[in-house]
Amino acid sequence: MEIKSLPIRPDTARNAVRFIFFVCGLGLASWAPVVPYVKQRLGIDDGVLGLLMLLIGGGALFIMPFSTILLNKFGTRKIIFLSGITLALILPMLLIANSIITMGITLFFFGMCMGGIEVSANAHSILIQKLFDRPILSGLHGIFSVGGLTGSLGLGLLIKLGFQATYAMLLISLLIVVIMFVMYRRLYAHDDEIRINSHHDDKKMAAGQSKWAGWFNLHVLFLGMLCFCAYLSEGSMLDWSAVFLHEEKNAPLEIAGIGYAAFSIAMATMRLFGDVLVVRLDHRVVVVGGGLLAVFGLLVAVLSPSYWGALAGFILLGFGAANIVPILFSHAGNLKGVGASASIPVMSTLGHSGQLLGPALLGGVAQFYGISVSLIVVAFLMLSLAVSYWIYWKFQARK
Repeated sequence: MEIKSLPIRPDTARNAVRFIFFVCGLGLASWAPVVPYVKQRLGIDDGVLGLLMLLIGGGALFIMPFSTILLNKFGTRKIIFLSGITLALILPMLLIANSIITMGITLFFFGMCMGGIEVSANAHSILIQKLFDRPILSGLHGIFSVGGLTGSLGLGLLIKLGFQATYAMLLISLLIVVIMFVMYRRLYAHDDEIRINSHHDDKKMAAGQSKWAGWFNLHVLFLGMLCFCAYLSEGSMLDWSAVFLHEEKNAPLEIAGIGYAAFSIAMATMRLFGDVLVVRLDHRVVVVGGGLLAVFGLLVAVLSPSYWGALAGFILLGFGAANIVPILFSHAGNLKGVGASASIPVMSTLGHSGQLLGPALLGGVAQFYGISVSLIVVAFLMLSLAVSYWIYWKFQARK
């Protein structure tokens, strides 16, 4: 549905927000290759490093609940720009901070920047999706994954080519700054967001709503808990796949990390085709079928006698789980009576809580019963997600 006199074409805004998602993945993944440098420079052990890493998630979770206030006051474009520029400034500081305290503060702000840009980029994408009147969010999340691969591989390549880690990170920061300045005016301003929302949604809601409306909406909270389960499955791969392959499946230590890489590539590939799948198969088929495929993949990984079979299971998990989160975000952003600026921070907060807290809880299970049992727990949660989503839409169809 077209709105007259919009200053920016929807396809222009969509291309711009693709670069923003690329920056999200690029910025987050650029941290991973420099962790050994940080550990060596600060002279810290794995325990202290683990506590420092928790501050990244802590910063993201701190800013996400308050994002509604910022988005309603300034609009998503300004928050995207401010978060992106601040991220570019923070990245080199990760290699300059020379004490545990300054590193902790830097990582906390790094997490805040990532949380701010992720919430605002998702909210802006849902706005653009309303103009297209068809799914675009899965493809954008796929671009995030491409940015992540670029960040982890690109920074490592620059360092191998002889660049000092700090200078390599400065090049990443410079790229982020260029993207932010070029794309800023290709995104919709706050006044345009209000016009678009007024055109597509209830005018009273678009004009003004409670800043905390999303936290009191049962539909948002339900979708957010499903998002918690989906993010938890991603977090379990990040934190436990290598350990599982090495200790449970006897994979050589030097290739144990390939499990998460296989999962990530499968997820990125599936997301790039996700929007087409949603149109052709319907969102219920993609979520329920994807959830069941994820369950099957986890069972294959656990029951396989070799690490090659476990790798195949991780790939199936990546294929199945790939488009669940984008679809959940899309639904939350299009609910009647609550705008994306109120619902998306809730979804992001609950989702990242699953990604941050879930693997720690699974670690408790693994300590007493083994990592295989932990992955069975993840499979049960993904099965619950698929069944709950199917029941939810059956109930919605009767209304």
